[in-house]
Amino acid sequence: MRISILSCIASTLILGTQALALAASAAPSANTQDLKLERVVMLMRHSVRPPTKDHPTPKGTTAQPWPAWSTPIGELTPHGEEGARLMGIYNRQLLATRGLLPANGCLGDAVSVWASGKSRAIKTAKSFVEGLAPGCGTTVSFPATENDDPVFHPLNSGAKIDGTLAKSASLRRAPKGKLEEEIVAHNEEFKVLQRVMDCCAPPVCSKNVAKEGCTIADLSSEIISGEEGKPALEGGLGMASTAAQTFLLEYVEGKPIAEVGWGRATKADIQKMLRFHTTKFFYEVRSPYVAERYAAPIAKRIVEALGEKSNKARLTLLAGHDTNVAALGGYFDLHWLPADYPPDSLPPGGALGFELLSNGKGETYVRAFFQTQSMDQLRNLTPLNQANPPAQVYIPIPGCGEKHDPTLCNFKTFQNIVNRKLTNPAKS
Repeated sequence: MRISILSCIASTLILGTQALALAASAAPSANTQDLKLERVVMLMRHSVRPPTKDHPTPKGTTAQPWPAWSTPIGELTPHGEEGARLMGIYNRQLLATRGLLPANGCLGDAVSVWASGKSRAIKTAKSFVEGLAPGCGTTVSFPATENDDPVFHPLNSGAKIDGTLAKSASLRRAPKGKLEEEIVAHNEEFKVLQRVMDCCAPPVCSKNVAKEGCTIADLSSEIISGEEGKPALEGGLGMASTAAQTFLLEYVEGKPIAEVGWGRATKADIQKMLRFHTTKFFYEVRSPYVAERYAAPIAKRIVEALGEKSNKARLTLLAGHDTNVAALGGYFDLHWLPADYPPDSLPPGGALGFELLSNGKGETYVRAFFQTQSMDQLRNLTPLNQANPPAQVYIPIPGCGEKHDPTLCNFKTFQNIVNRKLTNPAKS
């Protein structure tokens, strides 16, 4: 794979190298095969939904109106529910094979589930556990509203981010400190997006662009201080991210190809355009200043779920959103190459997970992983099993790793990494 193809964010060469290294570390080394799996925690993005608003991008940015969905905006579709259920079925098989869960029957307090207050996350969690333990009515806990959700929506629940510092931290991630360089780096992706969207009608274009129209790449891009101080990528790059995610959702929902991107977007086109989505999160929540605040409640829960001796849950599922997964990735500086997606993608139903393992000496380790259905597995609702599994790649945790296996992190070191960031997060 050429490095230019992997270039989707400012740290192009670094990310490309990391992603290729991760692909090689997808399986545990032979020296760690005898480790016993003790617990698993998974932070899962909700599965397939329609866009969260009727017009994903402003009027005039597309040659044709955005198509309607039969499911209300922002809600989990029946297709998404089934996709999540299939992941539950597979994980029961996988974790039974690895000796963590029994192969059949209800699980009781061996599984713990907490979801975001948004219904699409709640329904995803319920569908997943119905596949994991069918007919058992496994409890899915969730807050009454997202405004009372300090885990998945911390900025709506009292956590503080200084908007000026957050914006500065994001801008420092841009090539030479300028978003214009980012637009140049995405030249090929913008060409694909322009062909699909046919942007833009004259009212959308700035005064400096000819009245007969402009392309989406011509639209100015900027980072602003968004809700509660969290940075937001606006303008052409922001709209490109939203459009790319919408085309993906159309594809994995199983819509006829003639309806995906108005019939002008192939799977390969979507894969290329999705680099805009990872760029969005690279700037919005992956800077240490933002990530170490936004993801702190989830990181704390992960450490507690893995290490608390009184915790009976063998599997802990946290069902949230792409922002949560991206922020947690930024918290640990994790990078992954998931299935047939671009590096660091956040697929519907994908999960960033952590295993707790032990050896015969009583030593414990953590191993991070990313698990997701491929685009076509989700599109076709393909049954998942050992012969046809979803993708799962193990991820080295920076600042922690064994010489014989860089994906293994001593649990005490992992604890220290989390606690240090909880008590002394990045200042800028």
